[in-house]
Amino acid sequence: MTYRLLLHSILALGLAAASSLALAAEPHAFTATYAVSKDGSPLGRATVTLKPAGHGQWEYSKHMQGTSGLAAMLGANLAETSRFRWSGDVPEAISYDYRMDASIKTKQRHLAVDWASRRVTVDEGKGAQTYAAVPGMVERNTTALAIGLALRDGKHQIELPVAVRQEIEHQQFKVAGKEKVSVPAGSYEAVRVDRTDADRGFSAWYVPDRYPLPVKLTQHDGGDLTMELVSFQ
Repeated sequence: MTYRLLLHSILALGLAAASSLALAAEPHAFTATYAVSKDGSPLGRATVTLKPAGHGQWEYSKHMQGTSGLAAMLGANLAETSRFRWSGDVPEAISYDYRMDASIKTKQRHLAVDWASRRVTVDEGKGAQTYAAVPGMVERNTTALAIGLALRDGKHQIELPVAVRQEIEHQQFKVAGKEKVSVPAGSYEAVRVDRTDADRGFSAWYVPDRYPLPVKLTQHDGGDLTMELVSFQ
């Protein structure tokens, strides 16, 4: 091999390695806003943020305020806050707090992971439950982010260990194809992802080369809840 060919090969390998590192890079801090509707009627607006929390941890939060319809009448507000650490490109859970406030009821959940003992503790105010932690596990709030990063890395079938109330669920997701979607943020040729291991309908549309979160998400459990991207910064 000549010197020129050897140099060309070294440069090509270096570019390939750099591309691989860029593909697996952690996302930057961001703020995304979504319009939320239920059964086709406006419900409110959700704000999703990702920011560093220090000591190698990150905070991922979602806040939704009911501004229309029954949600506004009930003064409904939802807050979800997650702490995690990166395990490769997976947001591995450290803690998760959920709180829903309305004039008729309040619901909350606290989840914490002790990685030294590999135990998960979940408390909804009626006594704590514990179960074994699984490396690479996420929780309900960070699932959408984990799916987006897996799609960015070229995966078409995704399995995520998700910490829920009493156990780890190994949730299955699959790319169903590409579809054109229009949301307040714009029109996109998006990748549709469906959950395949549950009867409850879940579909999300991603543009993985632009955003780590879906531009549109629908959940059919308990009514047709839809979130559509308004802005991403």
